[in-house]
Amino acid sequence: MIILPTKLEGCFQIIPNILRDERGHFVKTFHEELFREHGLETVFREEYYSASQRGVLRGLHFQTPPQDHTKLVYCVQGAVLDAAVDLRVGSPTYGQHLTMELSGENGHMLYLAPGVAHGFYTLSAQALMMYKVSTVYAPAHDSGILWNSAGIAWPGDNPVLSQRDQGFAALADFASPFVYRGSAA
Repeated sequence: MIILPTKLEGCFQIIPNILRDERGHFVKTFHEELFREHGLETVFREEYYSASQRGVLRGLHFQTPPQDHTKLVYCVQGAVLDAAVDLRVGSPTYGQHLTMELSGENGHMLYLAPGVAHGFYTLSAQALMMYKVSTVYAPAHDSGILWNSAGIAWPGDNPVLSQRDQGFAALADFASPFVYRGSAA
């Protein structure tokens, strides 16, 4: 695995070594010792997946303190444009975002620090996204910001959205409970 810092401190692009042969491919998505060596979270409390069709946009989601969490996301089937937005007050990159393609083919993963919103747009006919999180889902702390309020150049102007995702506050109107504490890694 190669672990590369991104422009958002505490967020990393993880590029696994994909073993390919005539049967298909094999990908290691987590290695405790390597994560620990890089100062990354190694205790994940829940893991889940979502299946989405082309044009679906999920996000931009996060959990608020004290249930905020580190998140590791990757796409095992299909392809998505994945996005992260820094919501940590005092961060040098507050309000900035990054995007990258995650796919079953490239195997890339995105590691997100607490206080960073996450979302994605489905590029393929279907996509299967995996999530590992360091805290348990807490409905009272589950929130988000409006998908089109952070300056992200999504591939489509009219994505398929949940009612919930359509009702989030815009980034400019969001009173962030997250505080930047220096290096999050």
